Amino acid sequence: MADHTLIHADCLDWMRNQNTDKVDLVFGSPPYEDARTYDIDFRLTGQDWVDWLFPRIVEAVRICRGLVAFVVEGRQRQFRWSATPVLLMADLHRAGIHLRKPPVFHRVGIPGSGGPDWLRNDYEFIVCATSGGKLPWSENTAMGHPPKWAPGGEMSHRLSDGTRRNQWGGTSSSTGMRRECGKRRKHFHASHRSRTKRRADGELEVQSYVPPAKANPGNVISCRVGGGLMGSTLAHENEAPFPEDLATFFVRSFCPPDGIVLDPFAGSGTTLAVAKWFGRKSIGVDIRDSQVELCRRRLAEIEQRYPLFEAQ
Repeated sequence: MADHTLIHADCLDWMRNQNTDKVDLVFGSPPYEDARTYDIDFRLTGQDWVDWLFPRIVEAVRICRGLVAFVVEGRQRQFRWSATPVLLMADLHRAGIHLRKPPVFHRVGIPGSGGPDWLRNDYEFIVCATSGGKLPWSENTAMGHPPKWAPGGEMSHRLSDGTRRNQWGGTSSSTGMRRECGKRRKHFHASHRSRTKRRADGELEVQSYVPPAKANPGNVISCRVGGGLMGSTLAHENEAPFPEDLATFFVRSFCPPDGIVLDPFAGSGTTLAVAKWFGRKSIGVDIRDSQVELCRRRLAEIEQRYPLFEAQ
């Protein structure tokens, strides 16, 4: 296949004709109930929306050897949330689909988005599913950061009387640098956590925990959104774009180098552009020919934006 393939089709029809384990990552965002009609009179709500998206996720799981992730959101009407992301996950779970705990896409919401008496809506669910078992490839610190704190710390647990005690028997009134027997602990470092391991000859060896270069970033994915922050002005030619930073998180973390990323709701081509920039192949499917053409322009823009383009 070509490195970047664009297809004008209903993604369900297309996926049903593909081989199992065809791609490495599926990432995208389907229509949010009847928030927009997308020029195709899309007006599904509630369980009807869940029933429409359900088979598309099932097929995505079948043709993906790795992670399937969709950014989804419910609707707020008359002081009541539709709960469609949760209903969708419940139906997938009951059908035997393996779900991972959903990360959240965190961004600063529009004032009043939670209603006049409720909290501003600052996050969206990312429904994540697999065919089961450990992911065949992941780099869960790809978007990580240096550890914020040294490991361990002075106190590690409390006794039944509430006294805090560390692993060496030290309490809040002691330094923790001596064992209860009074013998000084060797090689004490506040930034290391020591432990013992029995060698083959039976002797105990003291080992220290060294912090990793990067910490796991966690499952709250914060991105800035809005004008000038989506990664491309072309993104705004789609009704509901998401930022390049969000796609980057998943492409770098869950698609191997030279792997294949599928976006079944390609829209403005954000996922495809990110895949191209980071040296992955991509497939974009969209039911609207106008969006397929927009994706083509978005892919071309990557090279125009960076004349000396070289995949990262």
